[in-house]
Amino acid sequence: MKKDIEKEMEDELLAEYDFARMEGGVRGKYVERYRAGTNLVLLDPDIARAFPNDAAVNDALRMLIKIAQRQQSNTAVQESREQSQL
Repeated sequence: MKKDIEKEMEDELLAEYDFARMEGGVRGKYVERYRAGTNLVLLDPDIARAFPNDAAVNDALRMLIKIAQRQQSNTAVQESREQSQL
């Protein structure tokens, strides 16, 4: 049974797809970009219209992070004041 599976897989690749004989390919051409941690995110069309480029998206997200951090610190200060009044 195992030999049948191995033989079937060997026969799937056609001779014209012998990558060892192909020319022009560059091994590892995009490896540095991959290692750099490129993140791709698909935006919905309405969101994409609001942001013309990646810098605009990054700026908006940084602003959102700052707002969220301020909100957290304000909430912590307010809770601290409420507890001290008890």
